[in-house]
Amino acid sequence: MTTDLLLAFFGLIGGIGITAIGPGGVIPTIALFLLTPLAPAQVAGTAIVTHVATGLAGSAAYVRSGQLRQRHTRRVALLLAAAAVVGTPVGVLLNSLVSAQWFGIVLGAFAVVVAALVVFRRPVAHHEPGTTAVLAIGATVAAAAGLVGVGGPMLTVPILVVVGLPMLEALAAAQVQSVVIAGVGALGYLAHGSLDWHLAAVVGIPELAGVVLGWKIAHALPTKRLRVALVVALVAVAPYLMLHG
Repeated sequence: MTTDLLLAFFGLIGGIGITAIGPGGVIPTIALFLLTPLAPAQVAGTAIVTHVATGLAGSAAYVRSGQLRQRHTRRVALLLAAAAVVGTPVGVLLNSLVSAQWFGIVLGAFAVVVAALVVFRRPVAHHEPGTTAVLAIGATVAAAAGLVGVGGPMLTVPILVVVGLPMLEALAAAQVQSVVIAGVGALGYLAHGSLDWHLAAVVGIPELAGVVLGWKIAHALPTKRLRVALVVALVAVAPYLMLHG
């Protein structure tokens, strides 16, 4: 029961992070890895399936607020989604080759990379990124996401901001990509019997509530403090992840 409550709490925090600042989807994965005895494939599969609902909710929220009704944002979203169809299965395949020890090391490295992107991203002048760049970003992020069981926003949002897409448009496009990554990834892990549906519900339901709350935060409040808290948490937990396996 205590473990379920902790997983639910981290699911909520992860959901807030997904739609408020982008990076956030890694938090439920970290919680599943540290708090349960699941194997790496089960951690990734259980975590990634939760992002089907969160991605759909996030996409609907950004349709409502107008970002996904803009032509250029829809274009970026569709390119990211198309690339995810190719990149995600690569990540699922790579996961099958990773031991528990190396999964912890990879997850810890992810935490550090995400923290660095949040801290050091410096947007250039706003402009629409080219097709090749978006496809490359989409495929690379999808492979990484499929490997550890996260959605797209944790990496896609800061990268898109750096290449010139405004923050809210980047958040919106990444939600669409997340649906495809989660859907394709969930099918891949399901085929290998690597989904724990009980834990997916424990994490996923509060995570879904967090997505709605995070969308409201993104439109109403400065997210600097949330970014700082996320960075501190990720940097603090990274060494433990690398040693946990």
